[in-house]
Amino acid sequence: MAEASEGGPDRPRRFRRVPWLNVVGVIAIVVASVLLVVKNLPDDAPNQILNVSYDPTREVYAALDKAFVEQYRNQTGVNLVINQSHGGSGRQARAVIDGSQKANVVSLALISDVDALRKRGLIQPDWRQRLPHNSVPYTSTIVFVVRKGNPKGIHDWPDLINGDVAVVTPDPRTSGNGQLTVLAGWGAVTTRGGTEEQALDYLKSLYRHVAVLDEGARTSAQSFADRQIGDVQLAWENEALREAADSKGALEVVYPPVSLLAEPAVAWVDANDTNAKTASYAKAYLNYLFTDAAQEVFAQYGYRPANPAILAKHSDRLPNLALFPVTAIAKDWDDARQRFFGANGIYDVVSASVPAALSGHSISTGLGRGGA
Repeated sequence: MAEASEGGPDRPRRFRRVPWLNVVGVIAIVVASVLLVVKNLPDDAPNQILNVSYDPTREVYAALDKAFVEQYRNQTGVNLVINQSHGGSGRQARAVIDGSQKANVVSLALISDVDALRKRGLIQPDWRQRLPHNSVPYTSTIVFVVRKGNPKGIHDWPDLINGDVAVVTPDPRTSGNGQLTVLAGWGAVTTRGGTEEQALDYLKSLYRHVAVLDEGARTSAQSFADRQIGDVQLAWENEALREAADSKGALEVVYPPVSLLAEPAVAWVDANDTNAKTASYAKAYLNYLFTDAAQEVFAQYGYRPANPAILAKHSDRLPNLALFPVTAIAKDWDDARQRFFGANGIYDVVSASVPAALSGHSISTGLGRGGA
């Protein structure tokens, strides 16, 4: 009998005559092809790291994260998510130490804050040598923010303790900005020929003029700019520039003749980066901060980039200043931390002279509200 045509009733019989192993082979080839395609597609599953940072860096890291994530995805196919945590630098360091913040990287206000993690075994001893510029991607300083027209005539550190001037600055017990205020005020006396006794008296007077001690730099800015407390705010340079720009002329930045060179530092947290994949993300992210593209972003947001050529490009906004290093008032950042903020240190002596400062984040000085 002749074989049935392709479209005839015997078609199922022809299919049954195909060897079963051939069908399995076809399926295997199809599955393998699909897997190969999927393997070479970009990784759409979020791979996450956490950057635990200090108070006023929200805006700059939002910009940096966006640029880095896009670059990293283009280079590797990995869709990376970078989460941020912000708060007073000292408080943030303690949160990483006690495990409540599982940081993959830290970017804190003081070298001593990062080094506190090293002392607890969370970061390797050579952490400063693992990145360019001793792991300091930018520097900053403490400047003054005053109200329009500078009605109290505040230009230098001694002006802060004149008459009824009301000062706003964060709490040194929780904030890097707060600690830098203490160090800058002390050095403003001793680096210009004053004695340590005179520097201590100056700090005691300064804190008697403090109207509010907030937990961090950003809440301090809110007290001054939004709640209209005080006549002058002692702030990070970048925070001062941001506030003045946002105020539409209501606030002005004053650069004192001398101030402290602040050195915020970054590190990946070895104890939390035991996974090789996560560790590679953390290292790539921090190395990116030292690239020309990232250095340019830091400058645009009011930070002084470690790259001197890029800093020079922005000299109209980031003027050359007389900034003294921490070694002008202590052996190093660790010594400054112990001497000024350790138990029975200089700040304990200062705060004891202003008893209300010990009770919380506000000081009842009677100097509270500044002009509009």
